[in-house]
Amino acid sequence: MRRFIVPIAVMIAAAPAAAAPAQVPAETAIRQAMEASAAAWNAGDLARFMAVYADDAVFVTPKGLLRGKAAIAAKYRPSFRGVGNARGALTFAFLELRGIDPRHAMLFARWTLTGPSTVESGMTTLVFERRGTGWQIIADHSS
Repeated sequence: MRRFIVPIAVMIAAAPAAAAPAQVPAETAIRQAMEASAAAWNAGDLARFMAVYADDAVFVTPKGLLRGKAAIAAKYRPSFRGVGNARGALTFAFLELRGIDPRHAMLFARWTLTGPSTVESGMTTLVFERRGTGWQIIADHSS
């Protein structure tokens, strides 16, 4: 029996590894996630807007930190009305994406909210972490 186990083990070790599924480059995946989040904002869909946030994300506000996806969603909930967002249409201008390590990246972007009579704009710094097959925001500082 031992004569059969050793040759099989050698064959398995010598076989080429199964090709891992191709991963989308971080920049492409993060851009797509942010565009999907903005589209959800514009559609008035809070759950889809929040999909890019990790459950343990931290959001910086002028009054302090919001900890967790539920707390961040509660901050945004009042402006969602199911057919759009009361604050206006959201767009992002991507300025720079920096890789921190293979699992983390930092996005610098300008956000713009275009309402019926006003336009607001500011900056955002987002730290993303690759979790599973996707990228999620773990830290958000928008002003």
